[in-house]
Amino acid sequence: MRLEKVFAIKWASLYPMYVKKVESKGRTEAELIEVIRWLTGYSAATLKKLGSSETDLETFFAKAPKFNPNAGLITGVVCGVRVEEVADPLMRKIRYMDKLIDELAKGKAMEKILRA
Repeated sequence: MRLEKVFAIKWASLYPMYVKKVESKGRTEAELIEVIRWLTGYSAATLKKLGSSETDLETFFAKAPKFNPNAGLITGVVCGVRVEEVADPLMRKIRYMDKLIDELAKGKAMEKILRA
C-alpha cells in the first residue's frame, strides 16, 4: 500500500478496529485510550470526538498535542516491519501506535507498554 493511502485512512474507521482488537483479547477501551494518550497526548474526550470526525492519520498525528519523547524506545516488528527502521517519520509514528496496540492485545503489562 502506498504511504499516501495509509496517511489518508480515517481515524473514525481505524479506532473501532483497535477497540475490537484489544477487547477480543480481554483488554479494555480505557487501556487502549491510555496507550494512545501516552503516545500522542490526546485526551480521552478528544479521542472520542475524533472518532466521529473525518480526521485522517496524517492530520491525527500532525495535531497531536504532545508526541511522547520516549516513543523512540518502542522497538520490534509490526506487520513484518521493524518499527525503528521505518524511514518516513509519519509512518514510523503510525507503526509505533500499531506496536503499542499489539503489545496491549498480547497482554503485556501496562508499565512495560508505556516504557515506564
